[in-house]
This record gives sequence, C-alpha cells and structure tokens, in this order.
Amino acid sequence: MSDELRVLVDRQAIVDVIHAYCRNVDCVDAPAVARLFTTDCVVDYGPGLGGPTHGSAALEARLATGLPRFAATSHHVSNIEIELDGDRARSVTYLYAWHRFPDDTPDAHLFAQYHDRFVRTDDGWRIAERVLKVAGQEAFDVAWHPIGRRSATT
Repeated sequence: MSDELRVLVDRQAIVDVIHAYCRNVDCVDAPAVARLFTTDCVVDYGPGLGGPTHGSAALEARLATGLPRFAATSHHVSNIEIELDGDRARSVTYLYAWHRFPDDTPDAHLFAQYHDRFVRTDDGWRIAERVLKVAGQEAFDVAWHPIGRRSATT
C-alpha cells in the first residue's frame, strides 16, 4: 500500500473509532465502548466527574453504572483533526452531546472537544488516552477541563 493510501486508511479507521464511541455510548453498550480503548488507557472526563479512569475494564465498569442514569443521549462529532505518526496518532474532535434525564430535570447540553491519543494495535486503532475539554454546557453542575481558550487582548 502506498504511503498516501495508508494515511487515508488510517485516518478513516480512527474516525470510525470516534463514531463507534458515540454510537455505543448512546446505545448504553459499555462493553462495546471499552473495546475501543487500549487495556491500559487513561480516560479523563473532568475533575467534576471523579477524575481519570485507568484501564478499559475500569472504564467499562464506570460507564455501565454512569450511562444508564440518562433516559437518552445523542452524541454528535465534527471537526476531527488527526495527526498521524506511524503507529500513533493524536486527534481533537469537536463534540455536541444532548442528555435527557429520566425525571423532570431539564435536558443537558455539552459543547466540548475530545483530545485523544491513539495507538495501532493488532485489533486496529484504539484510544490510549482521552481528555474531555469543555467550551460550554447547560444543566450540568460539575467542574470540567476548559478547552484552553485565550483571553482577549487590547
């Protein structure tokens, strides 16, 4: 396979993992989500949600208890930037996520970015590290990692 074709195939495979993450989160399929990560992954959804989770087994357990607390979710991604470096890659993916609670709590909205580190494994590309950084939110009352927006200058 030519180098140019390899880059295209790798980029699409990484995008497919990102899309599969969203689909499986929305379907409350914690085992399928965990399979998208390396066994030694580190996932940090923010300080207000308990800090980093280490390992895909711990991530699966966390999601198995956390995801069902919503009546429904819908995760939408765009603006996927990928930097390939052989069998490793980094990406930033923009995220909009809608969350419906099972009671009368108003729906929650998240405007954020996934900052990921990927590695190629025998099973394909997997997420080795994920940090969620938030630009804005509605109806969540937790602390998030900020996206790192610069201050306006005069």
